[in-house]
Amino acid sequence: MPNDRKRLIGRVVSDKMDKTVVVAIERRKTHRVYKKVITFTKKVMAHDETNEVELGSLVQVVESKPLSKHKRWVVEKVLEGAGGRVLEPIVGAMDVSAEAVAAEAETPEAIVAEEASAEAAEAETPEAVVDEEAAPGVARRGRGRPKAVVDEEAAPDDEETAS
Repeated sequence: MPNDRKRLIGRVVSDKMDKTVVVAIERRKTHRVYKKVITFTKKVMAHDETNEVELGSLVQVVESKPLSKHKRWVVEKVLEGAGGRVLEPIVGAMDVSAEAVAAEAETPEAIVAEEASAEAAEAETPEAVVDEEAAPGVARRGRGRPKAVVDEEAAPDDEETAS
């Protein structure tokens, strides 16, 4: 029967103390009114008996009895090393091996999606769209204010005005 202690995953932000690391636990929550994703970070001190956990490592910590004034967590296992190398697979994560990525890139849906995005990027978007029905001789750039379009044929020449 597994124990029912809390387990959290976080990144080591400090390893300067002896047998202690500071782990930043990041939690994301959607604001109930504005629907913006807000990130909350909580730092906890965790016991590292072997002093082998490096700065930047992704670790799983488990709650324990109080070990000191601020330490109530113990590093259970290192999931990812400091350089980003995965030491132990994270449960519930998707397969991101080189073979899986290559196999997914070869599927017909991926090829069609890639071609569609390439065509959309190649499509030329005009800088100014002239709307003659709304206001003749006025060009609009996106949602901004109108810019006057000078018609070269209708514009008076400097030679004619000088006469």
